[in-house]
Amino acid sequence: MTEKIEEKLPISEFYTVVDSVTIFKSQKWWEAIVVFESYGKQSIGLYLWQKKGDAWKRKHKFNVRNLDEWNKLKNAIEQLSPKLASK
Repeated sequence: MTEKIEEKLPISEFYTVVDSVTIFKSQKWWEAIVVFESYGKQSIGLYLWQKKGDAWKRKHKFNVRNLDEWNKLKNAIEQLSPKLASK
């Protein structure tokens, strides 16, 4: 049986990673959703890294800090998502 070795997320050691889900990963790009903790508070981060040489460098990070913020984001995405199918 071959076991896939998961590469460690390229997140600052400042944060404690609670859990994560990789959305997409190629030789050059890595996109993941990460639950992390800092200063005793948990947040969800949407990350995009680009590989430069042998190192992953963060290109984008977007945080969701609480459920109220998540609900506003979710509602906006649900409102706009039908426009994706129309093109």
